[in-house]
Amino acid sequence: MENTTVLAHKGISKWRQRIGYGSADLACNLIWQMITLYLMYFYTDIFGLAAVQVSVLFLVTRVVDGVADVLMGVLIDKTNTKWGKSRPYFLLGAIPFGLLAILAFYVPDIGPAGKLVYAYITYLGLSLAYTMVNIPMASILPSLTSDANERTILATTRMIFAFVGATIVSVLTLPLVGLLGGGSKSQGFFWTMVIFAVVGTLLFFFTFRNVEEKVKMKLEKVTVKQTFLALKGNKPWYIFAVNILFMWGSYFFMQGSLIYYYTYNVGRPDLAIVVAGIGSMVPMVGTIVTPFFSSRMLKRSVFMIGSVANLLGLAIMIFANVNVTGLLIGSVVAALGHGLRQSIYFSMQADPVDYGEWKSGVSAAGVLSAVNGFIGKVAMAVAGAISGVILTWGHYATNTTQSSDALLAIKLNYLVIPAILVVLSMVIMSFYKLDKLYPEIRKELDARLLED
Repeated sequence: MENTTVLAHKGISKWRQRIGYGSADLACNLIWQMITLYLMYFYTDIFGLAAVQVSVLFLVTRVVDGVADVLMGVLIDKTNTKWGKSRPYFLLGAIPFGLLAILAFYVPDIGPAGKLVYAYITYLGLSLAYTMVNIPMASILPSLTSDANERTILATTRMIFAFVGATIVSVLTLPLVGLLGGGSKSQGFFWTMVIFAVVGTLLFFFTFRNVEEKVKMKLEKVTVKQTFLALKGNKPWYIFAVNILFMWGSYFFMQGSLIYYYTYNVGRPDLAIVVAGIGSMVPMVGTIVTPFFSSRMLKRSVFMIGSVANLLGLAIMIFANVNVTGLLIGSVVAALGHGLRQSIYFSMQADPVDYGEWKSGVSAAGVLSAVNGFIGKVAMAVAGAISGVILTWGHYATNTTQSSDALLAIKLNYLVIPAILVVLSMVIMSFYKLDKLYPEIRKELDARLLED
C-alpha cells in the first residue's frame, strides 16, 4: 500500500471535475434509489416473497457485502495506476452495476424456492457491484483537492446531482411502470430499471473521463496492518462512523416504508409520488445553501441545524397522522433539513482521513471510506430487516385492507423510528470536535508536504 501527499494542480478544470464527480452520484441514485424506495415493495407485493424472507435477505446480503466493502477499501489503497487509485473502478464497475440492477427487477418464471435463490444471487451481486462504484466516490474526494472549501463545493455538487437522480426516480418511476408495463407491474418495473441502468452506466463512463486525482501520494509502503492500526487513535472518525448508523438508518427506514404508508395508512398511493418528489427535490435547497453556512460556522453546527429541521418535519408528520396537508408540510421541512445535513456530511467525510494522516502518518482513505460504506449498508440492512420484522409483527398482508396493528407497524417504520434515530444522531455528533482543529491540521500536513 502506498501513502500519499504530493499535490498536482494542473489538468481538469474545477467545474469540469465538479460536474464529473457529481455525475457519479447521479448514476448511483438512478439505480440505488430504486432499490431504496421500491425493492422491498417489489419483493413483497410483486415478486412474491414474504416480508420475513426479505428481512433475512437484506440482513445476510449486507453482512457479506460489508466484508466486501473493507476488502474494496484495501484494494483501493493498494491500487496504483496511471489513472489513480479510486478512479479506475468507475470504469470497471459501471457495466456490472447496471446489468445486475436490471436482473434484480426481473421476475423469473420459477417456483417460490427458485425465486428466493434468484433474489439472493441478484441482490447480492448488485450490492457487490454497488460497492465497486460507490466506495471510490468517497475515497477519491481527498485526492481531488486538498482545499477544504473546494471539498465542500465538490460534496455539494455531488449532492445536487444525487438529488436530481433521486427526483427522477421518485417522480417518474410509478408513471413509467404504468406506461411501460401494459397492465403488468413486474414488466413495468423491469423496463423502468432498464432505462435507469443504461443511463447510469453511461454516466459512470462520463465520471471516469472527467475527474482527476490531483493529490498524489508519496511512495511509502504501508502495510494493511499499519492502516488498520492507524484507525485506533482516530476519535473523530469513531464518532463520525457511529453517526452514520443513526443518520442513514433514519433515512432508510423512511424510504423503504414510504409507499406502504401512503398506500395503506393514508389511502392515497398517488401521494407516494408527490412525497417522494418532495424528498428528492426540496433537499437541493438545503444542499445549495450548505457552502454559505459552512463558510460561516462549524460543519458540526450546520449538521445540527439540518438535523433539528429534519426532526421538526418528522414531528409534524407524526402528529398529522393521515392529514394530507400536515404530511406535505412536514415532508417539506424534513426534506429541507435532510438536504442540509446530508450535504455537510459528505463534506465532513474527508476530514477524519486528514486527521488520521496527521496523527499517524498513514493515509487510509480507501479503508476509511470502505468502513464508512459498510456502516451505511449495515444501517440499510438493519432498517430493512427490522422493518420486515415489524410488518410481520403487525400481521401485514399484501394487496389487502390492513389491520390496525399493521397500520401501526407501518407508521412506526415510516415516522416514529426515524425520529428516534435522528435524536441519537444529534447526541453522538455533539461529541465531534474536529472542526476547530482542522485548519491547523491542514496547515501542518501542507508543511510536511513542502518538506518532502
